[in-house]
Amino acid sequence: MRLLVFFDLPVVTNREKREYRRFRTFLLNEGYDMLQFSVYSRVCHGHEATDKHLARLKRNLPPRGSIRAMIVTEKQYTKMQLLLGEPTAQEKKITSTQLTLF
Repeated sequence: MRLLVFFDLPVVTNREKREYRRFRTFLLNEGYDMLQFSVYSRVCHGHEATDKHLARLKRNLPPRGSIRAMIVTEKQYTKMQLLLGEPTAQEKKITSTQLTLF
């Protein structure tokens, strides 16, 4: 399963910029990969893991902004189409078939 996090955070004041950096750093430290700006993805093994990571997200939300989370299966995730641009380095390194081996 994949946990996708989408966010728009205000970055006008210095405090808002700090909160943005803190949230982004939290995501990276928790094992999320940046899919594109303000869209992060994390592999979770089962419903218990997704529930655990959703709870961690909720405990680390910034005070303002818009943040959404969506859970998709690996099969759904692999059907995502890149319509314009290039795959990220992380996408090139790990394919869904490699993930199913573990």
